Amino acid sequence: MTLHIDLAEFALRFLSAFATSLVLGLDRELHERAAGMRTTILVGLAACFAMMSANLILPMGGKQADSYVQMDVMRLPLGILTGMGFIGAGAIMRRSDGFVLGVTTAATLWFVTVMGLCFGAGQYVLGGAAFVSGIVTLWLLKHVERHIQHDRDARLTLILSRDGPSEDDVRAVLTLKPFRIRRSFVRIEPATGRRELRFELRYAGPQGAGLPERIERLAKQPGIEQLDWEF
Repeated sequence: MTLHIDLAEFALRFLSAFATSLVLGLDRELHERAAGMRTTILVGLAACFAMMSANLILPMGGKQADSYVQMDVMRLPLGILTGMGFIGAGAIMRRSDGFVLGVTTAATLWFVTVMGLCFGAGQYVLGGAAFVSGIVTLWLLKHVERHIQHDRDARLTLILSRDGPSEDDVRAVLTLKPFRIRRSFVRIEPATGRRELRFELRYAGPQGAGLPERIERLAKQPGIEQLDWEF
């Protein structure tokens, strides 16, 4: 960080922080997250302006010979990073089913803050490296993540007629990989012979996948009157 900066340097730092924050924030905006493009831009610019403010008062830092007061200009960007914790925490939500949302958005805001501090300090190579790594993480690795087999929970409910497959036949299908039965429930109507089977399953599958092919084949077997799949 240089001791004295001119107007052109200020503009370059501002535009660098603005453009990179806009691109990273666009990913959150397209997915309608809690903190979208404008929020991300404001966070990045706030960090950039804080660092440029620290740069302006840098020549006045230190301790005068006749004074006990010492100025540490680096406390200003440090306070920005600390305050980001509150904004990031506000972006994280926990649903009633225990699923947590907003962690990536909170991490993006914190990351953009650090990137803004780099551009505000005139560290263009470091800020550019942060921008590229952010793009790779948010945009490119997202496509890789879709093909990763995640552990997922599901609930299967079957209504079987008297002539439908037996419980052992259904279990034989659900005990093969990638499925694993965690809990099961059976209800039988003696008068009609109809049976209700409920299974809580855990299986490995890609993110966003719908009804597994094996469950579709199971639904087509004769004697199965109804199949419900919750995931």
